[in-house]
Amino acid sequence: MTKEIVDEAVRLLREAQETRTPIAPLRERLLPVGDVASAYAVQRAMTEQAVAAGRRIVGAKIGLTNPAVQRQLGVDQPDFGVLFADMAAFDGAEVDVTRILQPKVEAEVAFVLGRDLPYDQVTVADVVRATDHLLPAIEIVGSRIANWDISIVDTVADNASSAMFVLGNRPVPLQDVDLRLCGMVLEHEGEPVSVGAGAACLGNPLHAVAWLAQTMAAAGTPLRAGDVILSGALGPMVPVTPGAAYEARISGLGSVRTRFSGTAG
Repeated sequence: MTKEIVDEAVRLLREAQETRTPIAPLRERLLPVGDVASAYAVQRAMTEQAVAAGRRIVGAKIGLTNPAVQRQLGVDQPDFGVLFADMAAFDGAEVDVTRILQPKVEAEVAFVLGRDLPYDQVTVADVVRATDHLLPAIEIVGSRIANWDISIVDTVADNASSAMFVLGNRPVPLQDVDLRLCGMVLEHEGEPVSVGAGAACLGNPLHAVAWLAQTMAAAGTPLRAGDVILSGALGPMVPVTPGAAYEARISGLGSVRTRFSGTAG
């Protein structure tokens, strides 16, 4: 993968965001189909530009851990993206939907780390020891690829289709929750629109975080104390309706909510 191709992919993704016009898929015309390494090279280049511009990295998100979401997007493996401080919204806050291209929402368990996870091989026990607390979360996803016509290459290059996130306010100790069995319901104006459970996330959100920690350590960017980790969707993602409110409730963790203003892009 040449620097020129990486730079062109970055330019197209940035232009899509700035002009609010989704672009055609990057696969085939720039990135080889299935070439995940090249897609991560694009993601890294975009991250480096963002950090140079003053944005602060606060963690990472795991994507495509739920078989239902994988079926929706036609992919068969997890991915990850970077979380920046300016992507966070307060619980209950109104989000301007025009900030996000083709927005959707999904409910997740957020891990907040109390210790680094720098290991090449990561066990569930390592994740348990490193976790300071859990929070319920809503991830607001978006895609700069037109009509969500994405492959694994397209979504990875586009920061794993991550746009914003909302965290609950009440920290919960890991030992107080059975993450495999915890149930989730995501409501739109009080009506359920997505349901699921922890087992839908690679069998257990702990497994997803272990996968992420090992993957990021191998990439030379290990997870650190204080990082927020969005561990993956517990149920299918749903399109955002401008002006509507959404609330996610996860058993043992409580609830988190957000509302959208504006007109969808």
